[in-house]
Amino acid sequence: MIHLPVLITDLGLILAAAGITTLLFKRIKQPLVLGYILAGLLVGPHIKFIPTVTDNESIHIWAEIGVIFLLFSLGLEFSFKKLVKVGGSASITAIVEVVFMLLIGFVAGMAMGWSTMDSIFLGGILSVSSTTIIIRAFEELGVKHKKFAGLVFGVLIVEDLVAILLLVLLSTLAVSQQFAGSEMLISILKLCFFLVLWFIGGIFLVPTFLKATKKLMNDETMLIVSIALCLIMVLLAVKVGFSPALGAFIMGSILAETTQAERIEHLTKSVKDLFAAIFFVSVGMLIDPKILVDYAVPILVITLATVFGKFISSGLGALVSGQPLKTSVQTGLSLAQIGEFSFIIATLGLTLKVTSDFLYPIAVAVSAITTFTTPYLIKFSEPFYLFLERTLPKKWVEGINSYSSSTAGITTLSDWKVLLKSYTFNIIIHSVILIALAFLGSRYLQPFVTKNIINGNNGIVISLVVTLVIMTPFLWALAIRRIERKAYTHLWLNKKYTRGPLIALEVVRIALAIFFVGFLIYQFYSTWVAILIALALIVSGMVIFSRKLQSFYNRLESRFLLNLNAREAQNAQPEILPWDTHLTELTVAPESRLVGQTLVELSVREKYGINIALIERGKIMIPTPGRDERLYPNDKVLIIGTDDQLAAVKQLFEGSIEENNTSSFPKQDMTLQKVVINSHSPVFGQSIRNSGIRETTQGLVVGIERKGERILNPDSNMVFENEDIVWIVGNNKKVPDLLK
Repeated sequence: MIHLPVLITDLGLILAAAGITTLLFKRIKQPLVLGYILAGLLVGPHIKFIPTVTDNESIHIWAEIGVIFLLFSLGLEFSFKKLVKVGGSASITAIVEVVFMLLIGFVAGMAMGWSTMDSIFLGGILSVSSTTIIIRAFEELGVKHKKFAGLVFGVLIVEDLVAILLLVLLSTLAVSQQFAGSEMLISILKLCFFLVLWFIGGIFLVPTFLKATKKLMNDETMLIVSIALCLIMVLLAVKVGFSPALGAFIMGSILAETTQAERIEHLTKSVKDLFAAIFFVSVGMLIDPKILVDYAVPILVITLATVFGKFISSGLGALVSGQPLKTSVQTGLSLAQIGEFSFIIATLGLTLKVTSDFLYPIAVAVSAITTFTTPYLIKFSEPFYLFLERTLPKKWVEGINSYSSSTAGITTLSDWKVLLKSYTFNIIIHSVILIALAFLGSRYLQPFVTKNIINGNNGIVISLVVTLVIMTPFLWALAIRRIERKAYTHLWLNKKYTRGPLIALEVVRIALAIFFVGFLIYQFYSTWVAILIALALIVSGMVIFSRKLQSFYNRLESRFLLNLNAREAQNAQPEILPWDTHLTELTVAPESRLVGQTLVELSVREKYGINIALIERGKIMIPTPGRDERLYPNDKVLIIGTDDQLAAVKQLFEGSIEENNTSSFPKQDMTLQKVVINSHSPVFGQSIRNSGIRETTQGLVVGIERKGERILNPDSNMVFENEDIVWIVGNNKKVPDLLK
């Protein structure tokens, strides 16, 4: 008789249970994650009346692979470029939420008599919301076009990075078993160092490799190469002391910057779904129903802490960042749940054996409850906002609106801010590269040379010289390269500022370069004579070959920037107005009755109160289209209006559409901006029609705030008065000319 390995039997049982429960959950329109958890509960060791998994160790290995692919897919949706573009509002909201929830979780755990480590991990579990659940809820409720949705997606991007940081910090804390500030700081610095190094190296190498091999990459090869890159980064992460999940996430975020990101995401989706299903089933297998009964009160307490804590912290963060009350309330209630990252943090506690057995099933139970409540909380958010608006003192509401209005608009950076920002980035990036090269030269190159090529002192000298040559372009960029010439010249010639700070900045750069040369040489020799000789050689070499170094470095930088910008960010979100008004993009379906009609025939402004700011037709862009412009199938139309107006007009555009995302036009240039009119403004005393704003700025006046009164979509005969606050949607490079 043929013997079937236990692993295959268990895997078949897991997938069969997962398949049945997910079909059931699809039928009742509930998240599949909950179906997987239920399947795990059924085939786990605590339910005896059906066949159960026998080899738990092998299943845990499959589950760890599931975590790797789950984090890899999250990285593909993340990208560091998106993080840079989410803006201050999302960053502030996410940071406030995470800090508050860490404190709330810790206090709740200690109040229930839990251990310190259980309480700390509870704070980590509650601090991160679920990207999967929120996206699904937004799609089902049809609110992805609404103003608050863009802010929520930005918060989720920041939370993903915070979750990675939490995994590193909690691992360090679990190992040390004490609050050692120095160890925490070292862990953070180590994480930042490797994040910068991997991102720079990854962006320079991976897109170049994919581009060079593009003609050889069919779907099968691309799938294998993508998984191989993921696992190589996993190995590197483990090698330097981080978790496999971090490596998978980093490689996903690097691939997210390439032009092949969508293709890789599509090809790896099936692999991710398979192993993620096994992971979530293994989550359910660890749940003991008896523990859920015994800890029913803590589960209820933590659920309430999650919902109310996230609502208050996220809403408060959004208000502080300058969002209107309505957006803040909707954001807070949308983020009131925990999900996949919470499971990973809870798994970390179990793996390191620093948390109690009851914490994991409690986290899963809270996640299940908040998953069910999320759609209802999102639906309830707008009525709840209206209730707050009626209930809160009028002065409070007016104060919030005034604060929100004052934080929006055109902002400018001083020359000092521009210069210091550029110098900081220059120093951080090149310091990371130089430290990495110094360690590679001393730890890997020198042993290889002395063992395989030339042994003894000659091998050491050759290794040192090769490393110095490789480091030279980056030393030149750190110490000598001119940065932000325009801002530097303004400050140097401006007599209001002394030249001392500028000279000090240059001295610091040169001193850092000398330090890194000395640091490298000290890895090979400990004599000061050798260090001084090498310093003299490297400084003279940088001066003599300055032009060649500049040319070589410029080629490296051009390659890096080309790779970084190969995939343009899609659907950039504009700045948010104090009204419930914002920009969104809708596509004209071929079967829509809008097709072939002129804008004046459609009368969308009169019927729906919305403005059409831009029409994208293939590679043709029509900013602020005229009244005689027609709409054609698959036109992408940039529209400004309130949530309700956009929801009403959205029905005119809907249909089955084959979209072609080949445009490279910078749609982000079309933004909402605030201009304050004074007696010296070119348009002062003129009507909107006669001011020439449409012609000179490719803009539309969509709102005027006059003496505390807000006028949305003002009549074109309205005359601009002194101290009018005018909101314009138009070319962000031309609208500021109205201030002159």
